[in-house]
Amino acid sequence: MLFKEGTKAPSFTAKNQDGQKVSLKDFQGKWLVLYFYPKDNTPGCTIEAKDFTQLKKEFEKMNAVIIGVSKDSVKSHCSFIEKQGLKIDLLSDENQEMLESYKVWDKKKFMGREFMGIIRSTFLINSEGKIVAEWSPVKVNGHAQEVLDKLKELA
Repeated sequence: MLFKEGTKAPSFTAKNQDGQKVSLKDFQGKWLVLYFYPKDNTPGCTIEAKDFTQLKKEFEKMNAVIIGVSKDSVKSHCSFIEKQGLKIDLLSDENQEMLESYKVWDKKKFMGREFMGIIRSTFLINSEGKIVAEWSPVKVNGHAQEVLDKLKELA
């Protein structure tokens, strides 16, 4: 568990795929699904982004916004969105400020190598800006539906 339930979500400001600044305070009065993923246009990240895109209308019915975050550039996000037909906003955190404040930048192991990277994680933030659920590390298959089910339970 990265955060205790009910913890105030760390504030942030980062650029979306259109180069517009997006901040936590922009979502006051709404639910926010904030998910962190390792890399644009990779298999697991593509599945996750497409699953959230498919369920976007269901989330919107619950007054929720979905935002993905990675270290990729604004330009990379644009091409990922275009190539995969995504309908969600993606934030670029090239300087790792959000990754570090949400505690998702950590040691990873892959094929016997250890390196720093993004731990795939999702935070459900309520309309008052408090973290009410988290998933870390995330297993991609069925994850978007799991988040939607939790939102329905809490909303």
